[in-house]
Amino acid sequence: MAIVTLSSEMGAPGPEIGMTFAHRLNFRYVDHELISEAARRYGLAEDRLSHLDEAKPSLFERFDVETRRYITVIQTVFYEFAEDDNVVLMGRGGQWLLRGIPHALRGRVMAPFDFRVRRLVEDLSKQTGARINPRSAAQMVQRDDAERSGRMRYLYEVDIRDPLLYDVTINAEVLGTDAAVGILADLVRQPEFARTEAGTQLVADRALAFRVQVALATNPETRKHRITVEARQGVVTLEGTAALERMVEVARELPGVREVRTRQVEIPPIPPFVA
Repeated sequence: MAIVTLSSEMGAPGPEIGMTFAHRLNFRYVDHELISEAARRYGLAEDRLSHLDEAKPSLFERFDVETRRYITVIQTVFYEFAEDDNVVLMGRGGQWLLRGIPHALRGRVMAPFDFRVRRLVEDLSKQTGARINPRSAAQMVQRDDAERSGRMRYLYEVDIRDPLLYDVTINAEVLGTDAAVGILADLVRQPEFARTEAGTQLVADRALAFRVQVALATNPETRKHRITVEARQGVVTLEGTAALERMVEVARELPGVREVRTRQVEIPPIPPFVA
């Protein structure tokens, strides 16, 4: 049928809506824990995963080779789940990663700030058995909103609140879980979100490109070089400034790669200093 990706604000019932939808339509539900578990197959440490999930990378980390590898692994795992189809993917920038995929329904679950704070207080009180201070909950929501926005700007240079990133936005204060699930279920059955051969190939191409990027970011001889990777029906194109021969060797070893091409990018000369 389709791929569904949901973005949700803290305190909004995005996970409940996603799980209910997956159960009702027999889709696989993929949340933060499943993606992190899959990412550990690539050798990612739990503490580093948690840190990058909770905050945008620091100024130092933005230039760190290992940080780029971690981010690329998360994106690769996301697309590996997307390849299976009939899946609900929560968060992880799916609204941007799945842009242009015809059979991907990109949704956002929102609610007014006060409504989200009240829900968070109720949920935390049930989980801990203690009385939660509404002011502390409000600070948590504000901090989480800022961190999510910062991560999206750093990773993809987009505003998480941009309505063009989404096909549907749900106001959870007005719509309950059943109503929201009903809307999503009706949408994925529309012809606009029908799976096509071209759409399926596009997902496979992007998944392969990400796998190549992970391999290059992991190999000791190529990991320090920035590279752009494109894939189309097994033909991989590498665009970079250095170490292209070794990159070709690494890419050719991956399953699904039929051919590797390169595009050399010239670094413009530094202009002379003019007093």
